[in-house]
Amino acid sequence: MNRIEIPLSRSFVSSFGRASLVMALAAFLAGCGEGQKQQQAGPPPTPVTVAPPTKRTVTDYDEYVGRFIAVNSVEVRARVSGYLDSVDFKDGQLVKDGDLLFTIDKRPFQNAVAQARATLAAAQSNLAFTEADYTRGQQLVKEKTITDQTFEQRSQAFRNARAAVSGAEAQVRTAELDLEFTELRAPIPGRIGDRRVTPGNLVTGGTGGNTTLLATIVSTDPIYFEFTFDEASYLRYERNAGTGADIASRGASVPVGLKLIDEKDFSHDGRMDFVDNVIDRTSGTIRGRAVFANANGVFTPGMFGRVRVPATSPYEALLVPDTAIGSEQARKYVLVVDAQNKTVQKYVTLGQLIDGKLRVIKEGLAADDKVIVNGIARVRPGQAVAPQPEGQAQPGGQPPAAAPAPAK
Repeated sequence: MNRIEIPLSRSFVSSFGRASLVMALAAFLAGCGEGQKQQQAGPPPTPVTVAPPTKRTVTDYDEYVGRFIAVNSVEVRARVSGYLDSVDFKDGQLVKDGDLLFTIDKRPFQNAVAQARATLAAAQSNLAFTEADYTRGQQLVKEKTITDQTFEQRSQAFRNARAAVSGAEAQVRTAELDLEFTELRAPIPGRIGDRRVTPGNLVTGGTGGNTTLLATIVSTDPIYFEFTFDEASYLRYERNAGTGADIASRGASVPVGLKLIDEKDFSHDGRMDFVDNVIDRTSGTIRGRAVFANANGVFTPGMFGRVRVPATSPYEALLVPDTAIGSEQARKYVLVVDAQNKTVQKYVTLGQLIDGKLRVIKEGLAADDKVIVNGIARVRPGQAVAPQPEGQAQPGGQPPAAAPAPAK
C-alpha cells in the first residue's frame, strides 16, 4: 500500500494550536462562571412547618405527697366486765352501724335485772300502803282523831316510800343498761380489724384506762387525704385568696385531683376540707386536708398518694407543642420565623405540661409568632427557611411529616 504524505506548513500548525488553546480556555472560564453563580446562590431554604401558639385558659397546679386517714376511727371496748361469750363478725369485714360484734356472758346481768325488778316491786307495794295510810291520816288529823305528831310520822313514811321507789327504778334502769352493754354493736359503719380477744377470756370493762381493747373500726367512705405544704406556698395561697382567687386556702373548698402510686393521671376528684392553724416550727410546713368519695373502697387509711392543688386562678396562656422546645444548657428556647423567613431563637420560661403534649409558655413568646413545630433539628438561628403552615401539604403533594424530637 502506498503512503501519501501531505506537507503542512509551520504557519498552519501554529494557527491550529492557538485555536485549540483558545477553546480550552473558553471552556474553563465558562465552568468557573457557573461555579461562582452556584456559590453565590447558596443552598435552597430548608422546609419547616410553622404554627402560631395556641391560646387556652389554664390553671397552674402544685403537687404534694400525702396519705389517707379515716374520717372516723373507733376502738371497740366493753362497758361492763365479764367473760366473752361469742364473736359475731369475721376479721376485716365491712360492718354497718348497729351490727352485733361481741357478746359477753349475760347470765349475771340477767340476775341483776331480776333482783332490781323485785326490789322495785317491793318498794312500790310499800309505797301503796304508806300512801293509803297518809291519805287516811289527812282526814283523821282534820277530825282531831290523831295528833299532828302522828300525822307527821305517816307523812315521813310516805316520803321515804316514794324515794325508795325512785331508787329501785334507777337500779332497774342500771341493771337493764348493763345487760344491754353485754352486746357490743358497731357504733359507726366501716371496716373492722381483727379480733383482739377470743371467746372465754375475761373482758375488763368500764371507763378507766385499763379496759380491754376488743377491735378497731375505721370508716371508709368518705375518706380524708392529709398532706403538708411549705410556708411559701401557704403565703401564696392566702394572698391569692385575699384577691378572690379560687385556690387552696382555708375554707375555700376548692376541687383537687388525686392519683395513686400506680396511676398516671389525676383521675380522682375531691375537695379541700381543712387547713391547719399552726405552721410546724420544726419542718416549716402546715397541714392540709382534702376529702374524697370512696364508694368502691380502693382508698385505705395509711395509703400514699399524690394530690394536685390549684395554685393560681385561671388565666389566658400561650401553648406550643412540647416537641418544639429546645434546650441550651439550663435555658429553654423555641425557634420562630421572622418576616424575612429567617429563624430567630427566643428563650422562654416554661410552665406546666397540658394533656401530655402542649407546654405552657409563661414568658418570651408573642401570640403572633410563627413557631417552628417541625424541623427544629434541621435549622439554626439566622438560617433561611421555607415555612409551611401546619396542616398543609408539603411541596410535591406529600403530607406534613411528624414533628421530630427537639434539639438538645
